[in-house]
Amino acid sequence: MTEQNLNFIDEVRRRRTFAIISHPDAGKTTLTEKFLLYGGAIRSAGSVKSRRSQKHAVSDWMEIEKQRGISVTSSVLQFEYNNFCINILDTPGHQDFSEDTYRTLMAADSAVMVIDSAKGVEDQTKKLFQVCKMRGIPIFTFINKMDRTGREPFELLEDIENVLGIRSCPMNWPIGSGKDFKGVYNRHKEQIEVFDDGNHGQSIADAIKGDLTDEKFNDLLGPGLHEQLMGDIELLDIAGDNFDLDKILKGELTPVFFGSALTNFGVEPFLESFLDITMPPTPRISNLGEIDPESDNFSGFIFKIQANMDPAHRDRIAFLRICSGKFEKGMAVNHVQRNKKVKLAQPQQFVAQDRVMVTSAYPGDIIGIHDPGIFNIGDTLSAKQSKLKYKGIPQFAPEHFATISTKNSLKRKQFLKGITQIAQEGAIQVYKRPNIGIEEVIVGVVGVLQFEVLEYRLKNEYGVDITMQRLPYRYIRWVEMDNFNAARFSMTMDTMLVENKDEEPVLLFQNEWSIRQIIERNEGLSLRETSLVE
Repeated sequence: MTEQNLNFIDEVRRRRTFAIISHPDAGKTTLTEKFLLYGGAIRSAGSVKSRRSQKHAVSDWMEIEKQRGISVTSSVLQFEYNNFCINILDTPGHQDFSEDTYRTLMAADSAVMVIDSAKGVEDQTKKLFQVCKMRGIPIFTFINKMDRTGREPFELLEDIENVLGIRSCPMNWPIGSGKDFKGVYNRHKEQIEVFDDGNHGQSIADAIKGDLTDEKFNDLLGPGLHEQLMGDIELLDIAGDNFDLDKILKGELTPVFFGSALTNFGVEPFLESFLDITMPPTPRISNLGEIDPESDNFSGFIFKIQANMDPAHRDRIAFLRICSGKFEKGMAVNHVQRNKKVKLAQPQQFVAQDRVMVTSAYPGDIIGIHDPGIFNIGDTLSAKQSKLKYKGIPQFAPEHFATISTKNSLKRKQFLKGITQIAQEGAIQVYKRPNIGIEEVIVGVVGVLQFEVLEYRLKNEYGVDITMQRLPYRYIRWVEMDNFNAARFSMTMDTMLVENKDEEPVLLFQNEWSIRQIIERNEGLSLRETSLVE
């Protein structure tokens, strides 16, 4: 094997690509930021909530995110730590933006699930966990906010196992909680890690380390906490699940870590253990079978498109997950869905909205490529295999609908450009009524907060003020019917016929009764609940 091939394989094997998922306010963005702190990517950490100093989490880059203190888009962050090259996909926690999270999970090899120690497993966590389980990706759990009053550690483990249906294996154990939170016991290293007092929120935390039975910890922790810790560890050793790497990698067992992202307690031990356990990029399923990341053919798929990340340039970036082969700046590849060659110039990698031009990248990496309007979510790019297609990314059925029009008819061009580009990102789905002018469009979204983001972005990124009228429809179905004829099609009064971007018929319903009625009235009609994805 040549030195060049060895270097390529080394680069692949040191990659770790994972998504961070959680319910809103569990501390996911803060944990992401602390990873960057330990990796040296940032010098000091700013809490998402610290409005006075105008410090915002580095992964929340859109202005509306800073104002509301929530993530509404997935951020891509790359940094180095202990000779690992880490790609973090930070996802929206709010359920109204869960579709973006689902797409992002398609690009991840594993997931970190952040749980609030006071609240345990919450509704949105359940949904995201199910997507991870469906994909069979390893799930690592970080129980956050141990520096605040919360539930008992054993109760939290029971919650994970009962609600999510996955066994758990604590990798460390908290010493006290709330104002008495002193640190953690590292079960793998069999040592206590007590944290020095200090301003850990903005800098790396130092730990006093030593054996569980060391007398100095009786003094440092106090006899009560020390005795409780030894009792808890004994119980875990007897009754708890053992560490089983095979089960972890199959997504059947979740390693659990306790800590506090805000104060940095337990963050670095978690990061180190996580990197030791997780695997490099794994083979990806395609129409040609499993694609080995170490194969020499460059290939990847687009899982996200984002317009206007840089307000100065108003450009569109397609996010590409590299699945195999080495990427090199300026290379020509096959755009499989369009059956044409494209040149990948100006490739970029990210720490949130900050961009760095790259000359090369490897499987597991996420790169941003300039999109002149030719890419769609789910597209495959391949250097040598023009027929290779990775498994498609599903498009979720909208549950909320509204008619949208521009207040100023002179801004119609900007209005249509904004609607088209935001739809191509997958944030909204656009329909129109047959024989109605393009001044009015019907927008469908998965979560209602997306309407607010749409209105904000059209105004701030495209200079368009809109009128929005919410519609009463709750269900959408895609029509399958030979020789469909709208004039002869029998509908109920409370149903609307619209067309998608490909001018295919789509039906909007207010209730399930109307769905059944229309199927009965129209012979040969079949209704699909999802839009087909290749």
